Amino acid sequence: MIELEGVPELVDPVMVAAFEGWNDAGDAASTAVAHLDREWKGEVFAALDAEDYYDFQVNRPTVFMEDGVRKITWPTTRLSVVRVGGDKPRDLVLVRGIEPSMRWRSFCNELLGFAHELGVELVVVLGALLGDTPHTRPVPISGTTSDADLARRMDLEETKYEGPTGIVGILQEACTHAGVPAVSLWAAVPHYVSQPPNPKATLALLNRLEDLIGVRVPLGELPEDARAWQVGVDQLAAEDTEVAEYVQSLEEARDTAELPEASGEAIAREFERYLRRRDGAGPG
Repeated sequence: MIELEGVPELVDPVMVAAFEGWNDAGDAASTAVAHLDREWKGEVFAALDAEDYYDFQVNRPTVFMEDGVRKITWPTTRLSVVRVGGDKPRDLVLVRGIEPSMRWRSFCNELLGFAHELGVELVVVLGALLGDTPHTRPVPISGTTSDADLARRMDLEETKYEGPTGIVGILQEACTHAGVPAVSLWAAVPHYVSQPPNPKATLALLNRLEDLIGVRVPLGELPEDARAWQVGVDQLAAEDTEVAEYVQSLEEARDTAELPEASGEAIAREFERYLRRRDGAGPG
């Protein structure tokens, strides 16, 4: 049984999770949760036993020195809690770790045990994948769920994916079977510039998370980092004619496909976000 000593009663809690590895192109998703934890000064209250879920020849522990004493950090998944202020305060349970090497069902059941004990009302799992998307355009974010009713209420896609999956997909399905509302948000990262970090994709995930759960996320230096990242990729692309031509073809395909949306809901959504930030109010 999970006992949570020292964790206060939470207000409208939402669990937000991300895992390094196969589900985390450009480290965009795990960086998003790390950003939330850092900006809101999350307090770790639990860590899963690394022995149960990780192959240490795949995810090796690290040794470091602290006050002259050698210590070891084991690869694992940690949970922290943050209180989000504002007119309607609420709590976030942040789950940040590495995709487990084994016993995925037990791993998900343990996370669901924490969710149940904490009264979590919604689980949001962040992911990032490689795609045929140009770095010069807004990062595509897809929101999916296995729950048809939840898809209608939150303006999400009901997932129809078939094929290999990672811990994001497994956790979402585990939540569905346990009766816990769950959503996945996926950022598409340009496959031709997949190395981390990708602050532009991280920023896009956080913006979509804002809209989904009704909290205002402090972005810090992320917008500037995203602009600098794009300028850097622009310069690299300009030095290679083939890459520049390929990016142009992706731009043309993207613009053609999204022309109807660009004149409607997408612009309205961005304008609403701008007004919220200008007025200092959280999404409502």
